[in-house]
Amino acid sequence: MMKPVGDFFSWISSFLPDAPYARILLWAVLAILAAAFAWLIYQRVRHGVWQWRRVPAAAAEPLDEEEWVPEQAPAHRWLEEADALAAQGRYAEAIHHLLIRSVEDIARRKPALVKPSVTSRELAAATAIPSGARNLFSGIARLVERSLFASRPVGQAEWTEARSSYADFAVPRAWQA
Repeated sequence: MMKPVGDFFSWISSFLPDAPYARILLWAVLAILAAAFAWLIYQRVRHGVWQWRRVPAAAAEPLDEEEWVPEQAPAHRWLEEADALAAQGRYAEAIHHLLIRSVEDIARRKPALVKPSVTSRELAAATAIPSGARNLFSGIARLVERSLFASRPVGQAEWTEARSSYADFAVPRAWQA
C-alpha cells in the first residue's frame, strides 16, 4: 500500500544531486513549498476565496491636499462633547475623545487606512493623509500617548492645544473666523 508513495519519493530523489547537504536543502525547500501549498488550500476552503495580501491602492496613494475636509456637523458635536469633559477638568479624557473622533474622520475618508490593528502613530505617518492634517493629528496623538501611556498629567494648556488642532483638522478654516 505504501509502495507507490515510496516510488514517488524515489523518483523525486533521482532528480536531486548526490551531495548529502544539497539533498537536505532541496528536501527542505520541497517540504516548505508543500506546506505553503497546503496552507493556501486550507485558506481557500476556509474563506471560500483566494486571499492574497497586498497593500490597498487607497492606502498607498497620497491624498490631494484640497480633498481633505471632514463633515462639519459631527465635528461641532464632538467638540461640544470634548468641551463638556474639559469643563469638568477631565482634560486627558477630552483629548482622548478628540483623538478617537479624529480616527473616525480618517476612517470615513479612507476606510482602507484604518484597521483595528493600526495605531495612532501609524496613522500619523500615513502618506494617504495630507501633511497639514497629518501634523495636526500627530499632535493630538502625542498628547494622548503622554497622558495615557506615560501617565503624565495634561492640563488646560494641553487641552487648548489639542482642541485647536482638532478644530483645524476637522473643520474648514472658515468656521474659526
